[in-house]
Amino acid sequence: MTLAPSLKLPTITAIRAYSMGGAAAKVHGQGGGDYHDQGHDHWIDDHIATPMSKYDEYKQSRQSFGINVLGTLVVEVEASDGTTGFAVSTAGNPGCFIVEHHLSRFVEGKRVDQIKLIHDQMLNSTLFYSGGGGVVINTISCVDLALWDLYGKVLHLPVYKLLGGAVRDTIHFYATGARPDLAQQMGFIGGKMPTHWGPADDDDGIAKDIAMLADMRERVGDDFWLMFDCWMSQTVNYATKLAHAAAPYKLKWIEECFPPNQIESYRQLKKNMPAGMLMTTGEHTGTIEGFKELSDAGVDILQPDVGWCGGVTSLCEIAAIAKSRGQLVVPHGSSVYSHHAVITFTNTPFSEFLMTSPHADSLRPQFDPILVGEPVPEGGIMTAEQLDKPGFGVELNRDCPLERPFQH
Repeated sequence: MTLAPSLKLPTITAIRAYSMGGAAAKVHGQGGGDYHDQGHDHWIDDHIATPMSKYDEYKQSRQSFGINVLGTLVVEVEASDGTTGFAVSTAGNPGCFIVEHHLSRFVEGKRVDQIKLIHDQMLNSTLFYSGGGGVVINTISCVDLALWDLYGKVLHLPVYKLLGGAVRDTIHFYATGARPDLAQQMGFIGGKMPTHWGPADDDDGIAKDIAMLADMRERVGDDFWLMFDCWMSQTVNYATKLAHAAAPYKLKWIEECFPPNQIESYRQLKKNMPAGMLMTTGEHTGTIEGFKELSDAGVDILQPDVGWCGGVTSLCEIAAIAKSRGQLVVPHGSSVYSHHAVITFTNTPFSEFLMTSPHADSLRPQFDPILVGEPVPEGGIMTAEQLDKPGFGVELNRDCPLERPFQH
């Protein structure tokens, strides 16, 4: 059977990769896909506990040890009918090389609907140097998202409708930032704070983070959610003590206490957790197999980043893993790229909004300034109507200092 002429889909004629910010760029501190690439005096870089916190010279600033060296990756794909799609993630100059000189061969010449075939070929062709995650998977994620954007724009449909349609009319958000009390005033359902101390600080560090939690609980009252984001900085013993110290203040969950491959640490922490407190993680996990291991370890909420886990194609598979276990999937940030997916998931009752304003006191779009038309929650809520534009519903801000360092 052949398609009617009006239903014949175009092919992909070109893929291009651009970077902004990062160590190789002339302009820094712009934000964008690499939202850690911010200017000075920003909460996201203010003495947040990390695996590098044990070194005094790298305690104060995450940028000091290089969290912003990659910068933004922009992937743009063009179809034979002239339609273009694009996406952003964190991979910068190295990601541009991978797109232009490796992944382009799997994209150009394919029909715009052959996203799963391209995805599988990209994953399998990079196994010998991907290491199962990191910059390679970030790059593959960006290509995948650009392909979904292109497909939606060709069909004049939002991505969420390509994925089967919304299962709810609205998305409710919690806010990640330094000021949950301000997030409460903006209508969010909860606030997630970074921890500022770790095992090198011992019990004194726990006391300081608990004092922050106690102060915030007093400000927001008993019913507003409060959570800790630990950013891979802890040991099982330290995380156990912190969780129990936080329990009287109704901490809803403790997040990403360990690096992604420390599965046994998560399994042990789950056994040690106070009753009723949730254990969450996943933003730095880059493979389906990794998420299955976290699910097996008893993680209550899987938190993939759609720009770092393989794109929408992988995110849908991760959501299925969680659903089969009665677990939730609540992606890490990622703005429109998450919104279009989670509004179709029955096991995502809420989502995350990352506060990228310097003092977490206003609603700045997560990937500002690189996306034009990036929606933000209104009163902590986003409606399906806000997403009802072709593709992911945003356009590329070409006034940004984009560079194309490689061409194939």
